[in-house]
Amino acid sequence: MTQIIGVIGAGQLAKMLGEAAPDLDLNILALANDADPCAKNTVELMIGDEIDRQVISDFAQHVDVLTFEHEQIKTEIFHDLNVPIYPNVAAVRIAQNRDLEKNFLKDLDIPVPPFFVVNSLAELEAAVTKMDYPCVIKTIEGGYDGKGQKVLKQKTDLASIWRELKEAILIVEAWINFDREVSLVAVRAVNGDILFYPLSENLHRDGILRVSKAPYDDTKLQQLAEKYVTKISNKLDYVGVLTVEFFQCGEQLMANEMAPRVHNSGHWTIEGAQCSQFSNHLRAVSGKPLGSTKPKGYSAMINIIGQWPKQWEKVKNLSWLYLHDYAKASRVGRKLGHLTIVAATAQERDQKLQQVLDVLEL
Repeated sequence: MTQIIGVIGAGQLAKMLGEAAPDLDLNILALANDADPCAKNTVELMIGDEIDRQVISDFAQHVDVLTFEHEQIKTEIFHDLNVPIYPNVAAVRIAQNRDLEKNFLKDLDIPVPPFFVVNSLAELEAAVTKMDYPCVIKTIEGGYDGKGQKVLKQKTDLASIWRELKEAILIVEAWINFDREVSLVAVRAVNGDILFYPLSENLHRDGILRVSKAPYDDTKLQQLAEKYVTKISNKLDYVGVLTVEFFQCGEQLMANEMAPRVHNSGHWTIEGAQCSQFSNHLRAVSGKPLGSTKPKGYSAMINIIGQWPKQWEKVKNLSWLYLHDYAKASRVGRKLGHLTIVAATAQERDQKLQQVLDVLEL
């Protein structure tokens, strides 16, 4: 009998999981908050509130395994369900709370930026005096794609940032002058087998990922990242795809954050790896053998943010450019789709990438 994989969420990540499922003889049932999500054409839908305990209980009765498209959930309502949940709820809880996450990483001897947790404007002012300017102020939960965080450049901005971030529990984090950000996408099976994709180099603007390039060829950094992610995944008894973003500082890596799911910086794997992160996540949570994570060449992924570029017609027919349209309405800061380039060499990849960026004025 074909397994039914239940996915909490029905956005673009669920859409791409749905595209990978047929080749594995799996069905996807996604829980959506509305009847018109972008995953509607690749998965079956159940409509309901993702934070309603009864909805989650009912949804679990229709699936063989539960997994997540995003970590913005109420973890407490996923306890005591009669289906396997991968990754486990404890892993998701740690990943969705910056205080828990950073202390978890520190306990594993994985470097993280210096930080303080603050609960009031007075505590915020005291924490900032212990750090140089600029520093980064983040909400303890709920932030993604640049949301829920601000760069503090001068003391006079403190009160306005405190108000803007809803006067919540905050983390004050040291500004790291890193060489680049890299991320490692890993996949771990139920039996503990773990495979790694090559490191990707990530370029952000306004807190949103714009471009990922892979592989980032640095054997020592690859080995170090794999060492850290192995520690994390084994400690959590993790199942599925796990992504960890790192700051590279010379020959060292400092963990920025972890994502308990398929990840934007791994989208290049659809065309650029032997087995995509989406296929491997489904393989892991369904108990199937993991697929090869070897790259097919040198890849680049470009996010389309906010609106489709006016010059799109000039590049859309390039034979080496792969389009993934999420069928979303335009909105400031919204990910509408991505483009992928795969080339035989890093030089060819970079030339084609720059050509597309120049034409689209990205």
